[in-house]
Amino acid sequence: MKKNTKVILAGSLIFMSILVLLITATPTSSGAEVPINHLNENGKEYEERYITTEGFLIENSVVWNADAIELQFDIQDEEGHKLSVYYHGVQPDNFSDDVIVIVHGYVTSDGIFEADKVQTRCPSVYEGEDPEDYDPDIHREMDRQLNIDDD
Repeated sequence: MKKNTKVILAGSLIFMSILVLLITATPTSSGAEVPINHLNENGKEYEERYITTEGFLIENSVVWNADAIELQFDIQDEEGHKLSVYYHGVQPDNFSDDVIVIVHGYVTSDGIFEADKVQTRCPSVYEGEDPEDYDPDIHREMDRQLNIDDD
């Protein structure tokens, strides 16, 4: 076999290997984002499909089994539609009231959302300041103080 033929075959083999890895790894990351009320109304439609949804944690619904590393909880949207979630994994640190929970996983035949990934975010932390309340003098003073401290 010629050297060019070997290089082309090796390059093709590497390319095909990468392509197969990408195809097998991406189905779990390409799920649809579905609101809770739509899941409740059309749960059968989403069985066996990887989806993402989010809602506010209902704190008194949290059941944590540290021995089995199992977490069960309910989330609800702004209209009050609820979804029960089961997660086999570590409980997030800031798992408390007024936290938004983002879950990725599958809906089972009994209507439970089986999550394989759970994320949290606090809505108040991510809200921006009102631009009308911006005071440039405060920032100038802070900058001046920082420059004085550095000298």
